[in-house]
Amino acid sequence: MPDKPTTTFAIVRFNARTYDGGVVIAVIKGRANAELNLAEIQGLQETGDWSAGWRYFIEPSDLTPGMDPQEATRVRQALFERRESKHR
Repeated sequence: MPDKPTTTFAIVRFNARTYDGGVVIAVIKGRANAELNLAEIQGLQETGDWSAGWRYFIEPSDLTPGMDPQEATRVRQALFERRESKHR
């Protein structure tokens, strides 16, 4: 996906060991801004948190930049469930 200043990205936290998570931490406009925020979050991550398997990634999103992370997580999960039910 080309980087357009208007493209929105979600920063998502998940656990690589247990597959827990998929929690939206933030919704950011622009890939460069999202990558900077991701780097900042990763830089503040405690060693124990990392050792426990917690990781972060960015993904393109239709969510509204700056929206409440809990609401963004709920909407993201609902979209995944809709996609999954279409493929059954």
